[in-house]
Amino acid sequence: MREIKIKEVETVLKAPAPHMVGDGFRVHNFFPSGYEIDMSPFFLMDYGSKIEFSARKEPRGVGIHPHRGFETVTIAYHGAVAHHDSSGNSGIIYPGDVQWMTAASGILHKEYHEKNYSLKGGPFQMLQLWINLPAIDKMSKPKYQAIKQADMASFVLPNDGGKIEVIAGKFQGLKGNATTFTPIELYNARLNKDGEATFNFPDHFNTGFMVIEGRIKINDNEIADVNSFVHFKNEGNEVKIVAMENSIILILSGEPIHEPIVQYGPFLMNTEAEINQAIEDYNQGRFGYIEE
Repeated sequence: MREIKIKEVETVLKAPAPHMVGDGFRVHNFFPSGYEIDMSPFFLMDYGSKIEFSARKEPRGVGIHPHRGFETVTIAYHGAVAHHDSSGNSGIIYPGDVQWMTAASGILHKEYHEKNYSLKGGPFQMLQLWINLPAIDKMSKPKYQAIKQADMASFVLPNDGGKIEVIAGKFQGLKGNATTFTPIELYNARLNKDGEATFNFPDHFNTGFMVIEGRIKINDNEIADVNSFVHFKNEGNEVKIVAMENSIILILSGEPIHEPIVQYGPFLMNTEAEINQAIEDYNQGRFGYIEE
C-alpha cells in the first residue's frame, strides 16, 4: 500500500498579461512562455479569463491553421466554441463541454465563436491545453473526441460539497470518457463554499490546479484566488483543497514524457528534421483541405 504524503505547493502563479489569438480568444499563456515550469505532458496552457464580447453578425475566432505532433484540448466555461477540421470533424462546445482534437500526423482546423452566441454576445471564458504525444504516436491518425458535460462521469462530494467531473483518468473509481496516449488525470472540480476534495497522484506526475472561479485553500495552508495557477512539487501524492467560496478548479496531472521537444509554431516534434518535414508537408497540402 502506498504511503500517503502531502504533495506540497511549489508556487501560486498569477495570470500573465493577456494577448489575442485571432480576434476571438483573449488568453493568458501560463506556460510555456508565461512561466518556465515543467508540466509535461501538458506543453501549453492558454487560459481565457472571463470577458464580455459584444454582439456581432460575423463570428470572431481563429482562421484555418495546421497542427502536428500533439493534441489540443479546449474546455468551455462561458460562451460557445465551434470547430471544423480537415478530417471532416466538426462540433460545438457549450459551457462544461470539452473538445479533444488529436492532431498527430497533421490536421488543419479553425475555431470560432458559435453563431448564435456571436449574435447575442455575452460572457466568454475558456481554456486550451496542448498535450504532447510520445514520439511513437506523433504520426498516428488524427481523431476528434467531443465530450459533453452531460455525459461526464461525476462524483458527488459529501456534505453538499459539490462534485468532481472526470474528463480523463479516474477519480474515486469513476473513469473519464477521453482516451489518452499517456497517463493523464483531468477533472473539473465544482465545489460549493466550504466543500472539500482530496486528490491522489503519483509523486512523479506533473500536477497543477487552475482556479477558474472562486478561491481555495490548499493543504490547509496555501491560498489561491480566481485566475491563479497552482504548481505542485514532484514529491508527495495527496492534495486537499477547501473552497473558501463557490469555486471551479481545473485539475491537471500527468506522467512526464522524457523525450526531446522541438517546437516551431503549430508543430511539436522531437527533432529539427521532423519540423522541416512538417513544414514541407503543410506546404505541399498533405494536411488535407478545409473551406474558409
